[in-house]
Amino acid sequence: MSPEFMSANSSSSFPSSNSSSISLYHFLQKCYSGPAGTTNTIAITVCSLLLVLPLCVYVVYLGLKQRHQRRSGTAASHSDVFTYNMVAVELMNIAGYLLCCGGVLTGVPVMVPMGICLLSVYYFGQQLFHTLTCVERYVAVVHPVAYLRLRSQKGATARDVSIGCVWLLCFANISCLYVAENGTILSYSVWALVFLFIIISFCSPSVLCVLIGPGPGAGGGGRQRVDRSKMRSFYTIAVIMAVLLVRVGAAAAISATYYQVRLRSSRCTLWLFTSWSSLPCSLVLPLLFLHRAGKLLLWNNSQRSH
Repeated sequence: MSPEFMSANSSSSFPSSNSSSISLYHFLQKCYSGPAGTTNTIAITVCSLLLVLPLCVYVVYLGLKQRHQRRSGTAASHSDVFTYNMVAVELMNIAGYLLCCGGVLTGVPVMVPMGICLLSVYYFGQQLFHTLTCVERYVAVVHPVAYLRLRSQKGATARDVSIGCVWLLCFANISCLYVAENGTILSYSVWALVFLFIIISFCSPSVLCVLIGPGPGAGGGGRQRVDRSKMRSFYTIAVIMAVLLVRVGAAAAISATYYQVRLRSSRCTLWLFTSWSSLPCSLVLPLLFLHRAGKLLLWNNSQRSH
């Protein structure tokens, strides 16, 4: 590691008097540059390359293939469009970890700041695209008439505007890295995550209530098809809620222990540990996309047997 990079790391260390007065960026730079951070960054980068990257590449391949086979005038579903944007966010996450890993190992100072900025975009974008997917499934099941209207050109425009707002919020979230009080930013992130989890928690029982009581006129094979579609929507929301619960728990744990004086020296370790809680979230939407495309053979065969 170069002397310049070591001096940058030493200058970004915590002040002894008030460790919460530095920016979140300097906090993360110190964490990723330490021995534990280096090991953690290498490990999570390898796991992302082995688990997340192949799924993302396969989703992009299937998306391009479906677009080529799709008839003119037929648009992709809202869930698929959200998944494509989620894949873009995941690729930024992998690029961010690669930059952080490369910066720490090679001693190039500019690589770590770039990686941290990409990770900040990923952290916020992953939550929002999960929430949009759950809301879309909720509208499809609970308000089917309104959902049919949203499948028109106006619905696609509203979807694209929502996606554009998400990306604007993601890049605006980078500014939070340079706010002096990283404890405040951490609390804000936890409460934002809890708010999104509440939205998803509302969608799941609502879909379940509709699933228990099917609408009038649903009988025979038509009812079976409708119930199967509702079940897919419920499973989608339930799986996203489960993995997001893990992330909420991890974020709440680090927020609760952040101001504990006894654990002040372990803040980096806690932060690095919670970074693994986002890995299950990274796998959900790509796997659900492959399930809808009929590419998860074991899952599909088990459903046919039942």
